[in-house]
This record gives sequence, structure tokens and C-alpha cells, in this order.
Amino acid sequence: MQLVRFRVDLGPRCSLGPGKIALLEAIADKGSLTHAAAKLGMSYRYAWLLLEDLKRSFVEPVTRATVGGRRGGGVELTRFGAEVVRRYNLATRRIDAVARGAFTPLLAKAASAVRKSRSRARARSVKPAPRKR
Repeated sequence: MQLVRFRVDLGPRCSLGPGKIALLEAIADKGSLTHAAAKLGMSYRYAWLLLEDLKRSFVEPVTRATVGGRRGGGVELTRFGAEVVRRYNLATRRIDAVARGAFTPLLAKAASAVRKSRSRARARSVKPAPRKR
């Protein structure tokens, strides 16, 4: 489980966060904005708006249209787009490692962790009812 979700503001109109990065990763996986949006459970329009925002955010394109194929084309990441994803994921791993070091003593005391351990203990202590024959 990722502990920290963050956004990077590289400029006044240039931000990267988990949603845009997930969209770029899905595009790399699916080769289609339509399929990437569906994979992430977002509307095509919302995915298109995120991609347009990314296009305006950088002087280099993060994606390029592909032509041809059975369905008439799609979209793929450029080298720069892949580099954006790689750098964001690297920062995510580093930030998460620092956060885990700082917050590990609190993780076991988080309400969700306490509830889960109590429900597991209850499940182990409850004996199944005898079966009728």
C-alpha cells in the first residue's frame, strides 16, 4: 500500500499527480485513450482533459498519436512521457520510504488497522455452529 499521495507543481500551470501519472501508465499499457480511461474508471472526456493539460504543461509532448492498425490508430507515450512517469514513480518510492520511516510507529495505531486486527481476532474466536445431519 502506498502511504503518501502527492502532487508536484513544476510551474504555475504545470502539475503532476497520481491521476495524470496513472493515465499515462494506462496509455502506455493500452495504446488508446479510450481504453486507458475505461481501465481507470474515468470518462473519456475527463481523460482527454487531463491529457490536454499535460500537453499545455510541457514544451515537449508526453504522448503522440499513432496511425493505422485494426482500429485506426491510438496514442502512445513519447520518450519524454515515459521519463515523466519514471521520475514521478522514483520520487513516489523515495517519499514513501521516508514517510514509512517517520510514521511506522503510528501505523499500528491507525483506526483502520486496529479495526482489522480486532475483526480478525473475533473471526478466530467464533466457532462455527454444529452442522445438522
